[in-house]
Amino acid sequence: MSAAATTVPGGPVAEHERGLDLFGSRVRICTGVVRGLSPAPELAAYDAERRLRAIHDALSRFRPASELSALNARRDATVRISTLMAQFLEAARAAHRLSGGLVDATVIDAVEAAGYRESRVGVEPAALREALAAAPPRRPALPATAPVWEELVLDAEAGTLSCDPQVRFDSGGIAKGLAADLCATRLGGLSSFAVDCGGDLRVGGADALERRVEITDPFSGSVVANFGLARGAVATSGLRRRVWATDGGFAHHLIDPGRGVSAWTGLVQATAVAPTAVEAEALAKAALLSGPDGAGERLARWGGVVFADDGDWLAYGPLAAQLRAEAR
Repeated sequence: MSAAATTVPGGPVAEHERGLDLFGSRVRICTGVVRGLSPAPELAAYDAERRLRAIHDALSRFRPASELSALNARRDATVRISTLMAQFLEAARAAHRLSGGLVDATVIDAVEAAGYRESRVGVEPAALREALAAAPPRRPALPATAPVWEELVLDAEAGTLSCDPQVRFDSGGIAKGLAADLCATRLGGLSSFAVDCGGDLRVGGADALERRVEITDPFSGSVVANFGLARGAVATSGLRRRVWATDGGFAHHLIDPGRGVSAWTGLVQATAVAPTAVEAEALAKAALLSGPDGAGERLARWGGVVFADDGDWLAYGPLAAQLRAEAR
């Protein structure tokens, strides 16, 4: 279950809904009634599903036939890439810059070294409290020092990528955020829409339908807060679903780029609000990797919620004010 879910208050709404499993998560597509030249809700949802499947198939590192796997196996410094791959790399570079280097799609070697070489879909995660009890002393993550993104040359018009062949990429949460955003560009003419890619959520539509976004506790799974959102994005990054035991203790998929190991920062989950899902994904992950002392700065502009190791949670930015106002 994702850490952020959306519902529409006030009874039934004329929306078509589709659900499917992609990106190692549950995906949900909701499409409202027609506006202008937009397709019917059922056709719009079907088109979005086809688009999401194509993105998943191209950007999954767990599919040997994916374009990402082929890119990571390249031998040449300059290779041809698709428009989608160029969009992903641009999104990954933007996330790297926005996070000050904490969100780095090139840490795949460290991800695999931590034990995440194969898909963990259907694999029961380790107990979060047990993993936290055995974890090393908490410390904020450090950005990577290698200038990979500064040296990478991406020519989207020509469809080429030039960089060191030893650099590999992990699509991770950036692909989920990008998928939600790309679908949003095709659904914006509908009265309403929501695309939830396993916690990377993008909502909008001509009628500005307000949805309730629920934040769940990473330990109990219970809803601890909810807020209204008519347009924009929400993303959640956390340890709950991808933490596992190793010979040396426990590990998870959120890597400290500067140290090349799983990051134990004192936070176990972060949710961020932003205009786009890619930006929300980058801010959520950067907040978690920054730890309790740095998360607030990451979430100050658009708002967000973080959960500490002890289960306490704290809201920041405009979202904190919204939650306080709605609690009155």
